[in-house]
Amino acid sequence: MKELVPVSAVPCDYADVSGSFPVYLTFDDGPNPFCTPEVLDVLTQHRVPATFFVIGTYAAEQPELIRRMIAQGHEVANHTMTHPDLSRCGPVQVRGEVLMASEAIRSACRQAVPRHMRAPYGKWTEEVFATSAQAGLTAVHWSVDPRDWSQPGVNRIVTSVLGAVRPGSIVLLHDGYPPDEDGPWADATRRDQTVRALSYLVPALQHRGFVIRPLPQLH
Repeated sequence: MKELVPVSAVPCDYADVSGSFPVYLTFDDGPNPFCTPEVLDVLTQHRVPATFFVIGTYAAEQPELIRRMIAQGHEVANHTMTHPDLSRCGPVQVRGEVLMASEAIRSACRQAVPRHMRAPYGKWTEEVFATSAQAGLTAVHWSVDPRDWSQPGVNRIVTSVLGAVRPGSIVLLHDGYPPDEDGPWADATRRDQTVRALSYLVPALQHRGFVIRPLPQLH
């Protein structure tokens, strides 16, 4: 395994000097035909944007969801082609995972322009960091992680986010599951907690004065 880049070297938040209270919602591991539409429904209901870090193989299988994300004003970002631990991959595989995922996104929707990349499992190496930059992608980590993937309960997801969020926070949530998990398409309920938590989180964040924004475009 290659030496990891300290997370502090990767953007974990985007503080705003304008005096506003921005927060950024991000979703990993989709698009999923069961979960992603429900997440999109909640975001549409509250008229807020999000960034979806999608897996390339899923984007190729669910192009209509990629098109829906773009049509509804969300960003589609790169989460590699097959969701491997990139710290265990050689240079050729790292480059292929990143470039193929961006191509799959663009093939799914001509209007999609990937600008951000998140390494699976948050495993960043110098090679991954450099490859992302060469591909024109800004590396993005997160600062708030309620571990919704572990299904800790709706209340715990909500309280974890509200207890940790600060102006500029990047919140990590999930609208799908990696390919190496059993039956990734079979269980339509595995992200129900995330969907229900989101319906509480958005108004709660807004009530506290936060403004939910798309990630800044640095390219």
